[in-house]
Amino acid sequence: MTDKPQSGELFGVPYNFERPSLGRMMSAYWQPDEGMLVEKPFGIGYTLNLANWRSWIVLAVAGALFYQQRQASEAPTEDDTEEPVEVVVDD
Repeated sequence: MTDKPQSGELFGVPYNFERPSLGRMMSAYWQPDEGMLVEKPFGIGYTLNLANWRSWIVLAVAGALFYQQRQASEAPTEDDTEEPVEVVVDD
Protein backbone atom coordinates (compact mmCIF):
# COMPACT_ATOMS: atom_id res chain seq x y z
CA MET A 1 0.00 0.00 0.00
CA THR A 2 1.31 3.48 -0.81
CA ASP A 3 1.58 6.25 1.75
CA LYS A 4 -0.68 9.24 1.27
CA PRO A 5 1.14 12.56 0.76
CA GLN A 6 1.13 14.77 3.87
CA SER A 7 1.25 18.04 1.92
CA GLY A 8 0.50 19.22 -1.56
CA GLU A 9 -2.16 20.91 -3.62
CA LEU A 10 -5.62 19.72 -4.63
CA PHE A 11 -7.63 21.69 -7.22
CA GLY A 12 -5.36 24.69 -6.64
CA VAL A 13 -5.89 24.73 -2.85
CA PRO A 14 -2.85 23.86 -0.70
CA TYR A 15 -3.03 21.39 2.16
CA ASN A 16 -0.54 20.35 4.82
CA PHE A 17 -1.18 17.66 7.41
CA GLU A 18 2.37 17.26 8.68
CA ARG A 19 2.78 17.58 12.44
CA PRO A 20 3.14 21.31 13.17
CA SER A 21 6.20 22.65 14.92
CA LEU A 22 6.53 25.97 16.71
CA GLY A 23 9.12 27.25 14.23
CA ARG A 24 6.99 26.37 11.23
CA MET A 25 3.92 27.99 12.83
CA MET A 26 5.80 31.22 13.56
CA SER A 27 7.40 31.42 10.12
CA ALA A 28 4.11 30.74 8.34
CA TYR A 29 2.35 33.79 9.78
CA TRP A 30 5.28 36.20 9.26
CA GLN A 31 6.67 36.19 5.73
CA PRO A 32 7.83 39.72 4.78
CA ASP A 33 8.58 38.86 1.15
CA GLU A 34 5.18 37.31 0.41
CA GLY A 35 1.72 38.75 -0.33
CA MET A 36 -1.27 39.15 1.97
CA LEU A 37 -2.28 35.47 1.88
CA VAL A 38 0.09 32.58 2.57
CA GLU A 39 -0.36 28.83 2.85
CA LYS A 40 -1.55 27.58 6.23
CA PRO A 41 1.08 25.82 8.34
CA PHE A 42 -1.46 23.09 9.17
CA GLY A 43 -4.75 22.29 7.48
CA ILE A 44 -6.33 23.32 4.21
CA GLY A 45 -6.22 26.69 2.46
CA TYR A 46 -4.65 30.06 3.12
CA THR A 47 -4.18 32.41 6.08
CA LEU A 48 -3.20 36.05 6.61
CA ASN A 49 0.45 37.06 6.44
CA LEU A 50 0.92 39.36 9.44
CA ALA A 51 4.05 40.90 7.90
CA ASN A 52 1.85 42.54 5.24
CA TRP A 53 0.15 45.83 6.18
CA ARG A 54 -3.03 44.90 4.28
CA SER A 55 -3.60 41.98 6.66
CA TRP A 56 -3.73 44.39 9.59
CA ILE A 57 -6.38 46.47 7.79
CA VAL A 58 -8.45 43.32 7.23
CA LEU A 59 -8.15 42.44 10.93
CA ALA A 60 -9.08 46.00 11.99
CA VAL A 61 -12.18 46.06 9.75
CA ALA A 62 -13.26 42.61 10.99
CA GLY A 63 -12.76 43.72 14.60
CA ALA A 64 -14.75 46.92 14.04
CA LEU A 65 -17.61 45.01 12.42
CA PHE A 66 -17.62 42.47 15.25
CA TYR A 67 -17.66 45.27 17.86
CA GLN A 68 -20.51 47.05 16.04
CA GLN A 69 -22.53 43.84 15.84
CA ARG A 70 -22.05 43.14 19.55
CA GLN A 71 -23.11 46.67 20.48
CA ALA A 72 -26.23 46.43 18.31
CA SER A 73 -27.28 43.10 19.83
CA GLU A 74 -26.87 44.39 23.41
CA ALA A 75 -28.85 47.61 22.86
CA PRO A 76 -32.54 47.42 23.82
CA THR A 77 -35.00 47.55 20.94
CA GLU A 78 -38.69 48.39 20.70
CA ASP A 79 -39.54 44.69 20.62
CA ASP A 80 -37.98 44.15 24.07
CA THR A 81 -40.77 45.97 25.90
CA GLU A 82 -43.03 43.79 28.04
CA GLU A 83 -46.28 45.64 27.35
CA PRO A 84 -49.50 43.68 26.73
CA VAL A 85 -50.64 43.36 23.15
CA GLU A 86 -54.32 43.68 22.17
CA VAL A 87 -55.49 41.10 19.68
CA VAL A 88 -58.79 41.59 17.85
CA VAL A 89 -60.43 38.50 16.39
CA ASP A 90 -63.39 38.87 14.04
CA ASP A 91 -65.96 36.09 14.21
